[in-house]
Amino acid sequence: METQQEIIKVEGLVKRYGDFTAVDGSEFSVHNGEVFGLLGPNGAGKTTTLEMLVGLRKPDEGTAIVGGFDITKELDQVKEVIGVQLQSTTLFELLTVNEILHLYGSFYREHISIPDLIDDMLLTEKKNSRIKGLSGGQKQRLAIALALVHDPEIIFLDEPTTGLDPQARRTLWDIILRLKERGKTVVLTTHYMDEAHVLCDRIAIMDQGKLIALDTPSELVKNLQSDSAVEFRFDEEEVDVNLSEVDGVKQVGSQKDVHVLYTDDLQKTLTSLIALASERELKLIDLQTRTATLEDVFIHMTGRRLREG
Repeated sequence: METQQEIIKVEGLVKRYGDFTAVDGSEFSVHNGEVFGLLGPNGAGKTTTLEMLVGLRKPDEGTAIVGGFDITKELDQVKEVIGVQLQSTTLFELLTVNEILHLYGSFYREHISIPDLIDDMLLTEKKNSRIKGLSGGQKQRLAIALALVHDPEIIFLDEPTTGLDPQARRTLWDIILRLKERGKTVVLTTHYMDEAHVLCDRIAIMDQGKLIALDTPSELVKNLQSDSAVEFRFDEEEVDVNLSEVDGVKQVGSQKDVHVLYTDDLQKTLTSLIALASERELKLIDLQTRTATLEDVFIHMTGRRLREG
């Protein structure tokens, strides 16, 4: 099997703010041409990791090679081979889409065709519109266009679909997948498990500053060794019951008053669970079954959901 070429290699990155360690010794590599995801809840260290890789924050320890250049010693060269879209991109609201792209293009020795870029980002009808009048999804697509104007090898996207409606999210997903088809390497942060599953070739799961798992989405779910999840609550808050005794259960996950049973034999587990509840005179509420997901991987590893609430 051919070894995939590394375009990013991260070695022992650490970032501290006083006594708080935001990123605690992250190590991973990104293959050339893949979509690589940093997945985790808010505050996990995803954005801080990305900001160190693009030169916005200086690591307290460790380093990384990005596009063949060391982020601590060759930052100017790093910036020539990367494009960056941040969560809080501030745009000149009174410029038009066409004007701001030509402005950004003028910052580089060479840039790609602005009309083609506008077309690729589905902004042709808005090219002469002022930025302040664009929708959230259109502004995000413009932010990505600005990151692509100098035709970088590597594109960093920080929570690119946060706050967008489902249609706008899907449109951005299509754009990201097209970037991959063109051979670009994409590194994105997200706390949406469905987004990570659809877009990413591999995922690094982060929690509380640490990298706790790294693999393809399918392998991460497969490692649960369970095809299905049964999620439910009891009508009483304090219940003394050993759910591992339920037939067919391979793993048990719980957070707050919600219980999740992982199983390869859904019918056997449901039958046994209902019998157990009946025997103990407990009432099951909010019972649902589903296929195991990346959310379940995170619950299993941390005891918490990716997104609380």
